[in-house]
Amino acid sequence: MTGDARVPLTPRVPEGLSRRARYFVEGHGLRVPRRDLTLCREVWLKEGIPAAEIDRAVAFQECWGGIALPPAPAYEGGPRVLEADVPEGSAADGWRFPAGGCRVSMAHGFMIGPGGEFGIDAAHWTPLHASTEGWVEALALAHHAGYWAKTITKIKGSAVDELDLGGFEPVPEVQGLADTWWRGKDSLIAVYRGEASGFDAPHCLRAHIYGGLDAWGLNGS
Repeated sequence: MTGDARVPLTPRVPEGLSRRARYFVEGHGLRVPRRDLTLCREVWLKEGIPAAEIDRAVAFQECWGGIALPPAPAYEGGPRVLEADVPEGSAADGWRFPAGGCRVSMAHGFMIGPGGEFGIDAAHWTPLHASTEGWVEALALAHHAGYWAKTITKIKGSAVDELDLGGFEPVPEVQGLADTWWRGKDSLIAVYRGEASGFDAPHCLRAHIYGGLDAWGLNGS
């Protein structure tokens, strides 16, 4: 495999991100050399991987490949570097491909699903966000909220299901599936259900409550 001959250190921000997320990627991300997956096409086709699935992996690599972002507050930080690899799956079960290697040893990997979902391959496939953009938006919001919040409260297990989200509205840009963000009058709540769902383990439920936020802290854009 070969990487880019020259790689700018500042990532090129993909289209469609909020201003907050664009600033996060440009200001806190790095771009490292990425593999050219087009060189894998013939080998993967011979292995029976559909051309359309190879195209999806190549498109992800061209958009996100080689972007390294600060750690996420859950899932032991998320992928170290966003990086596609060989698709796996079947027509019956759907095709997925890796989204990047883990920062530490984990019982799950990070994958891109049949519809472009960003998720974890645990005991079973669990989409966290409807797209990679949603994952990055959630990273950016966690970074922003963590900086501006006066208090950060972390809860787990059954206490997460007892959260009163009345008066809160979902944050649409994170495109939440298993993981969601909620915006209230002066606080943001991040709910992480991925591991609980992926491993059928309710004790793995997590939520972070960012309190004491003003208008800028609630939105940052």
